[in-house]
Amino acid sequence: MMHLVFERLRPAIRGVVTHAAWVLLAALLLSFLGVRQAMNLRIDTDLANLIPPEYPSVQALERLRETVGGESEAAIAIESPSFDANRAFAEALVPRILSLQTSDGSEAVFQRVEYRKETDFLKQNALYFATPAELDLLETWLEDKIVEARLDANPMFFDLEDDEEAESDSVGEELAAIYSEIVSKEYPISDDSLTMVLRFFPAEASSDISFIEHAYAGIDRVVAETDPSQFHPQMKVTTAGRLYRQMSEIATIQKDVLDSFGSGVMAVLLFVVAYFFYKSYTARAGWSFRPRVFLTELLRTPILALVIGLPLLMSLSWTFGLADVAYGQLNLMTSTLGLVLFGLGIDYGIHFYARYSEERASGKSVIDAAETTFSSTGQAITIGALTTAMALFVLVVADFRGFSQFGFIAGFGILFALVAMLFVMPALLSVFERIGLLNLSGAAVSAHSERPERSTGRVRAAGPILGISILAVIAALIFLPRVEFEYRFGELEPTYEEYEARREVVRQVFNNRRNRNPAYVVVDSSDEIAPVTAALNAHIDADSLSPTINRVESLQDRFPMNAQAQTERLARLAHIRELLDDKYLREDDSEDMANLRMAAGTERVLAFEEVPEFLRKQFTSKTGELGNFVIIYPEHGLSDGRQSMAFSDDVGYIETEDGSIYHAGSTSLVAADMLKLMQGEAPWMILATLLIVVVLMFINFSTVRWTLLALLPLMVGILWMLLLVEIFGARLNFYNLIVLPAVLGIGNDAGVHLVHRYMEEGRGSIRSVLRSTGEHVAMGSLTTMIGFAGLLLSFHPGLESIGQLAVMGIGGTLAAALFFLPALLQWLEERDARASVQS
Repeated sequence: MMHLVFERLRPAIRGVVTHAAWVLLAALLLSFLGVRQAMNLRIDTDLANLIPPEYPSVQALERLRETVGGESEAAIAIESPSFDANRAFAEALVPRILSLQTSDGSEAVFQRVEYRKETDFLKQNALYFATPAELDLLETWLEDKIVEARLDANPMFFDLEDDEEAESDSVGEELAAIYSEIVSKEYPISDDSLTMVLRFFPAEASSDISFIEHAYAGIDRVVAETDPSQFHPQMKVTTAGRLYRQMSEIATIQKDVLDSFGSGVMAVLLFVVAYFFYKSYTARAGWSFRPRVFLTELLRTPILALVIGLPLLMSLSWTFGLADVAYGQLNLMTSTLGLVLFGLGIDYGIHFYARYSEERASGKSVIDAAETTFSSTGQAITIGALTTAMALFVLVVADFRGFSQFGFIAGFGILFALVAMLFVMPALLSVFERIGLLNLSGAAVSAHSERPERSTGRVRAAGPILGISILAVIAALIFLPRVEFEYRFGELEPTYEEYEARREVVRQVFNNRRNRNPAYVVVDSSDEIAPVTAALNAHIDADSLSPTINRVESLQDRFPMNAQAQTERLARLAHIRELLDDKYLREDDSEDMANLRMAAGTERVLAFEEVPEFLRKQFTSKTGELGNFVIIYPEHGLSDGRQSMAFSDDVGYIETEDGSIYHAGSTSLVAADMLKLMQGEAPWMILATLLIVVVLMFINFSTVRWTLLALLPLMVGILWMLLLVEIFGARLNFYNLIVLPAVLGIGNDAGVHLVHRYMEEGRGSIRSVLRSTGEHVAMGSLTTMIGFAGLLLSFHPGLESIGQLAVMGIGGTLAAALFFLPALLQWLEERDARASVQS
């Protein structure tokens, strides 16, 4: 069928060569349009965009952003030897920062700032703002203190632990932390009062990189206009915050991708040009050194790089132009595809140029050489390209967009590279030969004609090679269960030294790990808050063995809103005052007890307007309305994906007593859903890709025997890859899992080409097949490996892991094709020979 298609396309390739200039002009025009479109592409690091928008966690996060605003903040650290100077600068800065507008002027960039707290009011009423759970903890602690004081006052009581080191009062420390959290300092300053940190919270979703860049540009401009030196000559202002980290991450990844693309493309081109330089020189000069031939071939290398590289770069412009039309952005997985597709696509150029050179060297005209190459080699590379593209297109059906977008862009990238090599390269060759930049007519002879004859006998050491290969497969199967998945997000993120230095300044003031990574449940009315809180607290009480929720808060917990809650809160404070007035605690004049007595002094209902603004704004929407949401604090840090998924299982789906369903939202919960989705889909995507490859191989070879022989290098190579993963201590992760289906689509080519050639040559041809087709297969796989290897230079550990696994996978399939497959074919030949002799 493929043969008939290419027979019908013969007139088309003759037309391409005849009208080469017009073909190139059309290709250049399409490339210009593609580049222009691709210029709009941006790299999106928002995990929420990697899973479908209909997922509850994504919808909950989007609603959270619409209601509360961005989760991250911009921080401004002010340092000088004078607290008064720092305060004066902050008071001049705050209103100007809050007046910053978005680029379209539609709303303020920041909705609130953490600066000054009305601590006198809070010191006198702190316990009025404590949650019921915190009051429970306090009452229990005071009752225990009374019991201890009574025992200490009893002359008959003898404490057996008097001589032992006193145990730390963990409950007291927790209560002190809660008190500090409610009251805190009047100003956000360090212990030495010389560093002040302002935190501004945005009104927009913090994943929008243009918004973040606009925000920090505005901050830098306002800081410069306010002129810190006017307040103190030694004043230093540092911008930081989680928003700054996101901006640094995206900028670094963009630079990383461009740098690795540039270096990778150069490495691939140099490798290919060096290969053809070697082939051409040895064809003309044999194994002797001839300076004139050497110089001539050296001067031709830039033209050769242009012939092979330009069509490929054109195909990349078409690919990323289409990517912008389809998606408008790249994710972290697809951001690496430029280099990968260059390494893949150049394989087709290598085969086409090599065959075209041979046909021209044999005396054929440009048009005849192009036609012959198109109908023979073009057909072979088309089959390989279609197989790879089909295997990649399988990923498009995945819900995980890291898979689906990778499959779509890479699949079309392969097809565009194929079109460029089949039609643009012949046109380029025709133009270059016509104007004299290239002359391949009969000047070269076969690259092998002047080489000494090599033996075409059996493969040497076939038995040992086969045995070692099988042992490696067995070892891979044994170690397969030990291959681990990297759940720790922190291990996959780069260290941004500049950001870390800035964060250290901020940590002098803010280093509270108690309130990290909260999730939010946004409800429609305040009446829904109590049932949601009750459901979550019931889960906390029931999950005593492996708790994931530390505590639950709402405005109603911090500030009683109705008459019944207000009465209960005042009654509890009265009981606490009674405990503090117990005769056994009355004489305790420590600072902590004095603070507690003042904090429990509230005897009347406080109006909401009396609540300090900074405390109100924690529970206020970005439009200024009273926020109806519940805040859920995790028990453990969520940098480990397993902890994140466990927390998601507990709070991602919340059912109240009346059967109402709610979903919590946060970036950590979205990351957890991403991991679950990826782990659920990855095995099916890998299986589907393998199935497509098997079906296409069977259609190609028509028999089970030859299909299995062609597939064996792929399967053995994958197992060797997993063995190398274990040997080198690498791990699978949510970045490099994309490599597994990609390697299945890419790594099958080696076995296919070798088995095809072996079928043509027949028995006893294994060594000759290795010398000819094996050399081309090695070149194709090595260029692909070099393409992926560019990611090994990446600053981002996640992107680097993609390069590592791909190099191991493609290297494994190449090694299996060049060593295991020939040894197996040799063994099968000898077995069949023995069987025929015996019969």
